[in-house]
Amino acid sequence: MKIYGIDFTSAPSKTKAIVLAESWIEVDILHIEKFHRFIDFCSFMEFLRRSPIWIAGVDFPLGQPRKLIENLQWGKTWAEYVQIVGQMSKAEFVATLNQYRQDRAIGDREHLRRTDKLTGAISPMKVYGVPVGKMFFAGAPRMLAAGFSILPCHPTNDPRIILEVYPAIIARSLIGKHSYKSDEKRKQTTEMQLLRQEMINQVRSPSLREAYSFGVNINDVLASKCIQDASGDTIDALFAAIQTAWTFRQPNYGIPKTCDRLEGWICGKLI
Repeated sequence: MKIYGIDFTSAPSKTKAIVLAESWIEVDILHIEKFHRFIDFCSFMEFLRRSPIWIAGVDFPLGQPRKLIENLQWGKTWAEYVQIVGQMSKAEFVATLNQYRQDRAIGDREHLRRTDKLTGAISPMKVYGVPVGKMFFAGAPRMLAAGFSILPCHPTNDPRIILEVYPAIIARSLIGKHSYKSDEKRKQTTEMQLLRQEMINQVRSPSLREAYSFGVNINDVLASKCIQDASGDTIDALFAAIQTAWTFRQPNYGIPKTCDRLEGWICGKLI
């Protein structure tokens, strides 16, 4: 089965690309084949559309908190509110969230989904700092329009499956909360590079096989790309592929039956 791990950005460019780890799994080995870099949405979506069957883990929120959807009266299904968002400009979407937060009490301005609380993820409403809200805006409507099967929010008969994953879960399990990446060159350090090297060493070690029930085969050239990419995008794409491969082997993709399909679910092994 073809496995894609996708490190996403809301504004792909030559300096900040969408990174996709292409891999495949057989028995108990995940083989990392190559890393793709897309500098625009057109080439990224074209790649996904032309491949006939795959399962992909994306590292952006596929859904928003139920509380936000209900308060804004954005509909009763995931597809309904994603279509509403898809008709907005980015500026309109950001302005809508800003206005929503404006008169709310501190602590009730950026809601968390149930899955965010379980995984330690930030609010999908956040549009500043780590702008995962903008990633939702850029990603979810495109996935819906493409007709992919988006689990658990919007399953279809399409053999191409989109899941939400969170690479930070693996990173935390390997090095704790130490910082291993930065998009700002002035903040990129030798210590971060050494941490990325340590994480690659652990990914190749028997301990990961014990944790995930499969090993990872990544050659030295691809491993070096993970280590040398100071932004962390390449190694995050690798982690997304690992989480997706684990999810693929679980009953119902590891998604609990009690999951709120309006909000979505972060898939992958919690360590």
